[in-house]
Amino acid sequence: GVVVLDRRAPVHGSTLASTALLQFELDVSLTELSRRLGRDKAGRAWRRSVLAAHALKRLVRREGIRCGLEARRSLYLAGDEYGARALRHEAELRARLGVPGVFVGPAALQRRFAIERTGAIVSSGAAVANPAQLAAGLLRRARHAGARIFAPADVVDVASNARGVDLFTGNGSTVHASHAVFCTGYELPKALQLPGYNIKSTWAIATQPVSALPRWLASTVIWEASDPYLYLRTTPDGRVVAGGEDEHSATRHLQRSLLISKSRRILGQVQALLPEAALSLSHRWAGPFGESPTGLPVIDRIPGLPRCHAVAGFGGNGFTHSMIAAAVLGARLTGGGDADSDLYRAPR
Repeated sequence: GVVVLDRRAPVHGSTLASTALLQFELDVSLTELSRRLGRDKAGRAWRRSVLAAHALKRLVRREGIRCGLEARRSLYLAGDEYGARALRHEAELRARLGVPGVFVGPAALQRRFAIERTGAIVSSGAAVANPAQLAAGLLRRARHAGARIFAPADVVDVASNARGVDLFTGNGSTVHASHAVFCTGYELPKALQLPGYNIKSTWAIATQPVSALPRWLASTVIWEASDPYLYLRTTPDGRVVAGGEDEHSATRHLQRSLLISKSRRILGQVQALLPEAALSLSHRWAGPFGESPTGLPVIDRIPGLPRCHAVAGFGGNGFTHSMIAAAVLGARLTGGGDADSDLYRAPR
């Protein structure tokens, strides 16, 4: 059987802070990832992300999870990090490696989306959802399948050997398991050291419902080839959810004054992108965010702890990375293997 231990109440933590753009596109471009990992590994990583996004949508529909899941196309706009020439090259590389994405120039971008940029990549395969409803639906179905869920249950110590794992909680309970999987996002187990992996602060907003949004925006999510980049989507009730303004700090998101100033800047950036829409702020929030050198998570064994595994959810694709982790670890724990598991190993 499966036991789930959560130090917080279910569906809290990063889930509530998610803006829930379900994308296959990684934070590190296919061009840059090819430089870092080689073209074969980069292509495999991007294609695996495409498959994971499709698998997540199939899972939601098969299980009947009511979470507002809707398919979207992705509009990746030229910015200060990648201009039109770089995006054209990126689209050509995607085509060679079997990854969705078509470059559109400034004239087509203006005609189809009324956006003035030097170019963009348009791709299919994205989606949006309510993150809390999605996570809650998955937990309910896990419980229905026999999983036992305990929360709050903070694991404060671990002992493992070749025969099994003992997990000790803060309230004095002990859980005996054949394997333990630490799905802790970027709150890493002490035994897992990841040099080069950083925690950033990020900010997000939601607007009041808008009556006159462009019609194409209802089927499109937007993000920029900039650093930091703006990203946005709409909700079924006509709000715009947007985020960005990232900073390299694990604590800056805690500052109230920054929440106010950052939310105003994000709202201004969205207004500049959608000048015809009358936008006003409804909600604003902030949180920490894990960044990896490759945009990929870590899905690996924990050194020095037999039968212990980690899913470190770095990168901006938490939902799709979780689908990959389920497949990779599911195969490993049942005695099989996954052809892409090497992509997600921790640096040695």
